[in-house]
Amino acid sequence: MLRVMNLPLLPGNSFNRNVGKEKFHKSQHWGFCNNVRMLVSDDKPGIGGELLLGQKMKPKYSAYPKGAGTDAPSWVAFDKQVLSFDAYLEDEVPDKSRENYRIRRYKIYFYLEDDTIQVNEPELKNSGLPQGTFIRRHRISLPPPDEDQFYMVHHFNINIDIVFYGRTFKIYDCDTFTKNFLKKIGVKLNPPRQCPEDPYMKARREALDYMEPLRPYESFDTLKQFLEYDGKVLRFFCLWDDSASLFGDRRELVLHYFLSDDTVEIKELIPYNSGRDAMSLFLRRSKLPKYGPPGIYQPGQITDRAVLNVYSGLLEKRVDSYLLDKYKLGKVDQEFYKDSDLSIGATINVWGRKVLLCDCDEFTKSYYKTKYGIENFTSISCKAPPPPKIERKFPPYTGFGSEEDSLRSCIGLVPTPHKRNFKKIAEKDSYGNISNILRFFAKLITDKCADVDRMFVISYFLSDDTISVFEPIERNSGFTGGMFLKRIRVKRPGQEVFKSELSEYITVEELYIGARVNVNGYLFHLLNADEYTLSYMEKNSDKFPLSNIELALQKLKEVESKSREIKQVFTAADCRHTKVVDFNTFRDLMMSITVGKLTDHEVITIARHYRAPEDTGPDVNVLIALAHEQLKKNTFENFDRLLFHCVYLDRKKKNTLPRKDVERLCKSSRLPLNDDLLGSLLSSFEDNERQINYESFFSALNWRMNPVPELEATSWTKEKCEDVWLGMPSPIPVKYISYLTLLKDVFGLEEE
Repeated sequence: MLRVMNLPLLPGNSFNRNVGKEKFHKSQHWGFCNNVRMLVSDDKPGIGGELLLGQKMKPKYSAYPKGAGTDAPSWVAFDKQVLSFDAYLEDEVPDKSRENYRIRRYKIYFYLEDDTIQVNEPELKNSGLPQGTFIRRHRISLPPPDEDQFYMVHHFNINIDIVFYGRTFKIYDCDTFTKNFLKKIGVKLNPPRQCPEDPYMKARREALDYMEPLRPYESFDTLKQFLEYDGKVLRFFCLWDDSASLFGDRRELVLHYFLSDDTVEIKELIPYNSGRDAMSLFLRRSKLPKYGPPGIYQPGQITDRAVLNVYSGLLEKRVDSYLLDKYKLGKVDQEFYKDSDLSIGATINVWGRKVLLCDCDEFTKSYYKTKYGIENFTSISCKAPPPPKIERKFPPYTGFGSEEDSLRSCIGLVPTPHKRNFKKIAEKDSYGNISNILRFFAKLITDKCADVDRMFVISYFLSDDTISVFEPIERNSGFTGGMFLKRIRVKRPGQEVFKSELSEYITVEELYIGARVNVNGYLFHLLNADEYTLSYMEKNSDKFPLSNIELALQKLKEVESKSREIKQVFTAADCRHTKVVDFNTFRDLMMSITVGKLTDHEVITIARHYRAPEDTGPDVNVLIALAHEQLKKNTFENFDRLLFHCVYLDRKKKNTLPRKDVERLCKSSRLPLNDDLLGSLLSSFEDNERQINYESFFSALNWRMNPVPELEATSWTKEKCEDVWLGMPSPIPVKYISYLTLLKDVFGLEEE
């Protein structure tokens, strides 16, 4: 007996076409028409919306080609995007002898989001026709026999006829956006054509042009200008130079030009203690004639309208009226200043006074830039040139007190103290870790054998530009040491003592490594500086050009022709191939290469910039010892549990976990270590991929299984004399310099 084996419902194992299908509805093909059952439409699809054999469905909406953009629906992608076409319609006019048809212009708008169409007719003045929205926005069907379909974007083009509800619209042009959009979707645009002129409007315009009113009427429409420019005023700063007249001087004026009615108003800026009476206006608001004063006119001679005659009507209700003079006989023509006549540098006539326009405000500049395209607004100074300064002579310094106090006693009858710069003192005073004191390590230059080896610390105080010199105490040197020069301002050498001018003092810009400073007759050679001084000078390299790394490297680039020899010299000095050299070797090589062009300070600047990084981080053994000490105090021994959790998290069995997972596990298990110590330990055990070997990490923390020696207390009496002088700067600014980086930046030499 054969058993029928059912095949699984897999692709290819079933012949049922309805597998996976969810829609089984049928389309309605039959209906009622005049109470008679009949076939309504044979274009409807079959079961579930699937097309029947040989059936092609017509698209309901415009199909746009898919590009590289998003697949958003059309009502989102084409939101607020409308195609605009210019069209006209020949409208027949029956029972008219003068015209047979009229040309009516329309705007056809096609909305891309839903294929709706709207037709508007622009309003034409005195046309006598209802205009505005001609066809409201909706989808319009095609003319018969395709009335079951709607207009889509592919039905539109230039220079074609399109039919809306029996009316034929002739499209003759479109805007730029429409042209670009139709080209992008593959529509070949036809050349545009001209819209024919309406014969009735043409005849009407010609009749109006030839028509001349019997009663001439002049319209003075100033309301538009008033509504457009009300509250907008141009402001110019002017100068009237009246110094040529008797008791005259230079007057500073402010001119206001009112755009609403083209009137001008001028105010005078009266300075303090000028002796002039304060007046409200220099010129009251009125129109300013260009050629004033024009003369004396009779009353009624200057008017807006030239009246020819006045008469009364003949009807029962008598109405007084008048006739205007068409030819304007006897009218006085006056030319007034307009906004186009005003500009910076122009001289205007203010009733016989020549006023120079020197400057204007920002609104005036923007107005002329927008309306007239003027870009040059170079101002002219309204201030008078300063009078010649009379040099005041003072008696020489007497020798009593300071020079400033002696000078203040000569300035006025009542002596006043010298004003100190308290702002500079407050800004440059010492606070916190910022000392604002530059310290240099110096050597005394002398011929005496006993003073040759004496060393000094020169301190420059930025708050008041004073200098102090201190000699460190050295045992069995024969010198007591201590304060060599108290804090005081030091004069430059070679100045006369008793003179009228103030003395010049040593400034901070004169101090640098390698300089020689004369302090009250003692000549010092500056050998080095502390870290704060070097950092301060590098931050303010505009005042200290020797601390500017770019200027120092520019001097080094002058010997670029010897770049290969320079690299060979540095390679020979680096016999162990560590890619670094010590400072003393680096200084000797730089001095020999540049032949004395670089100073000691510039060499130190280059060395500090290309210093080799030093390992300043704490030792791993020290960190583990500190961790063991904390774990012992808290009697923490749950390392097996931590390892069990790590093994559980390590699904790939790599014996490593990310650092963040190990840190989260330690904090959730309440490991008695502070965040800084835990972070330092994790950084010591992580690899380049920030993974940590949890077995080695927790075995190192297990103080019971892997104890380490306890930390020894640091002896405070132990002195570190390796590279540091107590109380003095280091004899070398940096230990090692990475010369390969320097050669790459300066000469472009790569490592071979």
